[in-house]
Amino acid sequence: MLATLNDVLPGAQRGHYAVGLFNTIDTDMLEGVISAAEELRSPVIIGTAEVLLPYGELKLIAPALIAAARRASVPVVVHFDHGLTFERCMEALSLGFTSVMFDASAGAAENNLSQTAEIVRIAHAMGATVEGEIGHVGEAASVDAADRYTTPEEAVGFARATGVDALAVAIGTAHGVYRSAPRLDLERLRSIRAALDTPLVLHGGSGLSDSDFRNVVRDGIAKVNIFTDLCLAGARAMKRGSESGLDYLEIRKTRVEEIKKAVMKKIHLFGSAGKGGNV
Repeated sequence: MLATLNDVLPGAQRGHYAVGLFNTIDTDMLEGVISAAEELRSPVIIGTAEVLLPYGELKLIAPALIAAARRASVPVVVHFDHGLTFERCMEALSLGFTSVMFDASAGAAENNLSQTAEIVRIAHAMGATVEGEIGHVGEAASVDAADRYTTPEEAVGFARATGVDALAVAIGTAHGVYRSAPRLDLERLRSIRAALDTPLVLHGGSGLSDSDFRNVVRDGIAKVNIFTDLCLAGARAMKRGSESGLDYLEIRKTRVEEIKKAVMKKIHLFGSAGKGGNV
């Protein structure tokens, strides 16, 4: 069933579990994610990001994502992740996405706030939800750089001024494949959670340890973004299939199965298995 962030994240926050966003740039990934969510009776968030559009154009993938969400027997949010431009966010909404993330966190704070507030106004009028970001989640290759972490004061001020339905915070994670183990500021996360009722989001989840995931969910994260882990699972499946002499269709089948397994592992870690009726 097609859902919004407001259908799945408040329940996750109250129940102390998280819902995974699994970016799905093709129907192989889409099949793996939906199949995992239905088998484990978990709500799920699917979508794509603006930086991924060269690998799966929005107008091409949107109909498949939305159709799969409508057919699913569990709540499925169709989310446009890391929208970097107003135009692309509007395109996603016009194509039927039920949620968008507008990410202007790398620029001036004033512009991030004003632009996010405008997208919230438009999206809410269309019945969609919006995720914003305050602080900046960097790239894994520069995880030791001085990326700006989120303060509780920033989080509260931004959420109140923009009216976002979910807020991504920077507590030490990064996008991509980590070169060294990330150092998460859990005390900062607990402080933000205590100060703010808006559901919190963790970006840069691929590569964290199982204990990292359990800790951030315990301390207040209601949505976790995953993409790199799915790519790695699919790539391993293709390599093994090719080395084993499988044909294209068998390799494709194996790839879907391995992506499904990776998603199921995350659903168990996030604690959302069996929560598919909580809408």
